[in-house]
Amino acid sequence: MNDHAPRQLPPDTLAGAVARCATRLDEAGVAFGHGTDNPWDEAVQLVLGVLGLEDGPGIAERALADADWDTIAALLERRIGERCPLPYLLGEAHFAGLRFRCDRRALVPRSPLAELIESAYAPWYAGPPPRRLLDLCCGGGCLGIAAAVHAPGLSVVLADLDSDALALAAENVALQDVAGRVSLRRCDGFEGLAGERFDIILCNPPYVDQDDLASMPAEFTHEPAAGLGAGTDGLDLVRRLLPVAAEHLEGHGLLLLEVGNSWPALEACYPRFPFTWVELERGGHGVAAITARELRDHAAALAYNAGAATGQD
Repeated sequence: MNDHAPRQLPPDTLAGAVARCATRLDEAGVAFGHGTDNPWDEAVQLVLGVLGLEDGPGIAERALADADWDTIAALLERRIGERCPLPYLLGEAHFAGLRFRCDRRALVPRSPLAELIESAYAPWYAGPPPRRLLDLCCGGGCLGIAAAVHAPGLSVVLADLDSDALALAAENVALQDVAGRVSLRRCDGFEGLAGERFDIILCNPPYVDQDDLASMPAEFTHEPAAGLGAGTDGLDLVRRLLPVAAEHLEGHGLLLLEVGNSWPALEACYPRFPFTWVELERGGHGVAAITARELRDHAAALAYNAGAATGQD
């Protein structure tokens, strides 16, 4: 044991802090997937998040006080020791260019649907300028709130069964100052939305299958299990939603449904449905663009498969 090993000096710039953090994260073998996918980007998010700074020209060479490094180092050790997602430790997440409050009441915002929100749903939405949008299974509300911010004329409903998640969503509505156009609804799927139609429905439901859920890294165990797992094949909730989704879309409407790794299971469940899988420039997969017309034209097949999966005639 070497009691006389020289103490490593604190880094004196933000660039040095990021490099030191990235090395530690890499050596510790932490898992990513909550807004970043590599040690360097995670280190940037950690350092800037602790200091309350935004990335920009010249920031890398900004001087770093020893006290600030102590704070950064303490959070770094928590990230490694607790295997907790960084946004939970920071209390915030960045999504679609916006800052959201983030804690264990809801999943960390990370949906690839952000790319479609920012592109105004092109080329998938072909109707008139959308007036109403539903964020179904909204969690902390990042999708619907981002949609409202990016389209100032849009009215949005945030819907979720979990009252804790809705409480977080309400805080984010206030944070982004969109309360005049965004309302919250506690409901199980489409229940509680009878008679309501929307131009666009964004749906990021629980979709992780049994095998993936069992093998997820420790970081994901900090998130609400009900927001991730959805039965053996990950489609327990999706099978309930698809047969009735057309009832809640205008004739020109569009459903954007995210099912991640469960997309092969969804195709196997509905082999005659013409799923269109969106190619995403920023990464991600398992996002289907489904029109109201497709849902109506294939209603019989959707209803049959939903019944078959639950053992009904």
